[in-house]
Amino acid sequence: MAGIRGRDTKPETLLRHALHGRGLRYRLHSKLLPGRPDLIFQKYHAVVFVHGCFWHRHAGCRYCTTPKTNPEFWHKKFAANVVRDANAMGRLLESGWRIGTVWECALRQENQVQITAVRLHSWLLSGSSTIDLSG
Repeated sequence: MAGIRGRDTKPETLLRHALHGRGLRYRLHSKLLPGRPDLIFQKYHAVVFVHGCFWHRHAGCRYCTTPKTNPEFWHKKFAANVVRDANAMGRLLESGWRIGTVWECALRQENQVQITAVRLHSWLLSGSSTIDLSG
């Protein structure tokens, strides 16, 4: 697990390039915000989390599997991740931030990346409080 990165992952960088290409500017991984969101759009008072389906337990996703070895450990670890995510999102909503969640499965193919970027851009302009984008 030491090789698992929490930032600059492939799905995150693909989305960042697509959004930058659409003219959107953002900050990365602010320590000042709960949960250290992957992308912060100060202009829109919005944050975006790029979640891996495996680690953040994307319900109903085929990439959300549980290892067969040591299942008790994995269930505890995944439950703690879900609780931590919910707490961070709750604190952000209380602070008035808008929250977008983009799941890894929505960024598996190049055309999906572009579609997700368009949908995310529309959400930023709309003023809606939350969005959840999956593949």
